[in-house]
Amino acid sequence: MENKKVITAGIIIIGNEVLSGRTKDINTSTLAKWLNSLGIEVKEVRVIPDNETIIIETVNILRKKFNYIFTTGGIGPTHDDITSESISKAFKIEYGFHKEAYSILEKYYKPGEFTEGRQKMSKMPTSAKLILNPTSGAPGFNVENVFCLPGVPSILQSMIGGLNNILVGGDPIENITISLRTVESEIAKSITEIQNKNKDVEIGSYPFFRAGKLGVSIVLRSSNKNKLNKCNSEVLEFVKSKSIEIVEEV
Repeated sequence: MENKKVITAGIIIIGNEVLSGRTKDINTSTLAKWLNSLGIEVKEVRVIPDNETIIIETVNILRKKFNYIFTTGGIGPTHDDITSESISKAFKIEYGFHKEAYSILEKYYKPGEFTEGRQKMSKMPTSAKLILNPTSGAPGFNVENVFCLPGVPSILQSMIGGLNNILVGGDPIENITISLRTVESEIAKSITEIQNKNKDVEIGSYPFFRAGKLGVSIVLRSSNKNKLNKCNSEVLEFVKSKSIEIVEEV
């Protein structure tokens, strides 16, 4: 059975607080794992500041390179939340109160609580499609192949499931991790040989330090399960031949 066409995505993390180190980026991992499960391969991640010119330029470059783009951050109620307006300018479409978004938020808050700041969260490209938010009410949105999500990890995570039936993916990307008690220099040649024979499987090696000892995790990734299993067998075969200890296999 032939693989489906490769579907690709880019992620844009927007926020000065991420660049400064004040906020840890968790969203990249959340989005990448979710997209892989849908058969969508993340090809590029950029972390950029809350700067209109940079947001517009980055979005316009990446949306032409990949099937889907996901942005996180900058769609809240404060003065530095400029992602929505920047996306409008990137696509050259009207920015203003989105009628459906405004109605959702107006109903979400109690009378008197729908302040000017909260109203701002309903301002976005007026023709955008909404991404509903089951956690805090304020919706995200998408324009063409660009999907704009909040920066708060728990809220983002609650919203992405609603896109499962909207995105068109390829074969789900599966992975196998084999953690070994060794060092990279001892396995580099063998791993290279296996990679050269298994072009449809991506092989990565990642050193770790656990329980006071060094080790290497070999991660195999592919959308073809048969080829993944074949590659895994070859790795295990060379590991056995060299009497390398397997710490964990997942």
